[in-house]
Amino acid sequence: MGLDIHLITDNSEELFSLQNLNNHSDYFNQHSLSRTFCNLMSRKNVINAETELDQISQLTNTNISVLYDMEDYWDEEYTDYRLFAAETEKEKQTVFEQMATSKEKLEGNIGIVLETIETLIKKLSHFGNLNGKLNSHGRDTLGYDYYFTDFDIDKGEGYIGNNFGQDLRNFRKFLEYAKANGASTVWFNYG
Repeated sequence: MGLDIHLITDNSEELFSLQNLNNHSDYFNQHSLSRTFCNLMSRKNVINAETELDQISQLTNTNISVLYDMEDYWDEEYTDYRLFAAETEKEKQTVFEQMATSKEKLEGNIGIVLETIETLIKKLSHFGNLNGKLNSHGRDTLGYDYYFTDFDIDKGEGYIGNNFGQDLRNFRKFLEYAKANGASTVWFNYG
């Protein structure tokens, strides 16, 4: 068992209902991100140097900060945990302020996230293989020779065995689907 990354929207319950009316496995295979993508997003906690995602940002001259912002959503469980740990009313007030700031930063972000993903796909398709252009800093836990090769080819089954290109295309498909069905805000959930 490993840690997964999920795309959540302000209308996830409606999207879930819609996907159940359609072919669930097809939806899942076209809209899911791999565990390797989850590990890619978490690299800043693994290496004390420029992460692969930051290197890709530099290579493509694309601001990817909206992706990191998507990690800062305060769900009910995290908010409860922070409030439980707060010892004073002032600390609790700080928690509420931080939660509001995080929510405000993400509000209505689906358009800019979609634009960022589309830009990455367009620019990275010219590279083909990224594995030789990225520095793992001696900690290749992502499987460079598989994950960062054959960008324009879907190598996985929509979740298992995806490469970076397929993950980005699945990400784009999800965003397009969610936006077409009324979503305006999107964030990551780990579980």
